[in-house]
Amino acid sequence: MSRVVVHCIFILIALLAIDVRAADKEVGVYELRRGDFSVKLTNWGATVISVILPDKNGKLDDVVLGYDSVDDYKNDTTYFGAIVGRVANRIGGAQFTLDGKTYKLVANEGHNTLHGGKIGFSDVIWTVESYKEDSHITFTYDSYDGEQGFPGSVTASVTYMFIGTNKLAVKITAKPLNKATPINLAFHVYWNLGGQNSGDILSHTIQIFGSQVTPVDDQLIPTGKLVPVSGTPYDFLEPRTIGSEFNQLPSGYDINYVLDDPGKPHFRRVAVVKDSKSGRKMELWSNQVGVQFYTSNKLDNVRGKGGFIYKTHAALCLETQGFPDAVNHPNFPSQIVNPGQTYENVMVYRFTSN
Repeated sequence: MSRVVVHCIFILIALLAIDVRAADKEVGVYELRRGDFSVKLTNWGATVISVILPDKNGKLDDVVLGYDSVDDYKNDTTYFGAIVGRVANRIGGAQFTLDGKTYKLVANEGHNTLHGGKIGFSDVIWTVESYKEDSHITFTYDSYDGEQGFPGSVTASVTYMFIGTNKLAVKITAKPLNKATPINLAFHVYWNLGGQNSGDILSHTIQIFGSQVTPVDDQLIPTGKLVPVSGTPYDFLEPRTIGSEFNQLPSGYDINYVLDDPGKPHFRRVAVVKDSKSGRKMELWSNQVGVQFYTSNKLDNVRGKGGFIYKTHAALCLETQGFPDAVNHPNFPSQIVNPGQTYENVMVYRFTSN
């Protein structure tokens, strides 16, 4: 998928959008709708709270996990649908060294930092910058110097935007204002193409366009190695059901894939997911080097929408990202962004059913 086309559309939105910047920091719910395709969001964590799509028979279902009330997201520990950061995924030992100075972060998963710390970007109120119901919504957030231990002030934005009748684009940007700092923002949505109340995703078919993974230790911190997936349960280079090799894993998938480089000025193809019963298919492209494939291994009887109980493996996450703990692995692609530079994570989802 061409980067030029997608970036041109985002530029047009920036020029034409009606500014609806909130005068205060109220938490609200907003809907994007185009035909049978609708997305509901809240500015708490810039979170997607529903994605409604037709199946092969035209039946509409919500295909993301979440809660009925926005208040439930404020006490959420699963990161349902949120933008996570300032640095998504894990930082080992809750610290890193930059330009000779060691920064100690807020540890919120044992001795490590997960998704930006105890109060990351998923746990703050974002400002609604612009909103048009049949087109897009843009949220912004200003992160202060020292927030959760990270250096420098950062201004961040995320735009959710329809492209055509069946595509959703997500563009996350961030700019450091006064200090170099690591930035790695991710979209932590939980997908179940059969519907959020349909059970587990083990029968979904998935293809992931990554020939290597970054293996982890028992705390899910990368070892620093890049290991080929060939001959392992992590090989999804050809489509197969998610549960087909679960018996070879301790609890499910929670691993970063190194996405294959297309060698052209296009987005990397990330994954294709299909649910045979509903006929729904989701294709994902991104400009990122990695994607975290997570099969909701830690969901434990969470009460969700309509009172439905989400059990283990009730959904899958595909979080496009830089490599986890990159700040402590010089051989990984750097996530350090300097003042004057702009971080971007762009995703394009295409939904079909047949």
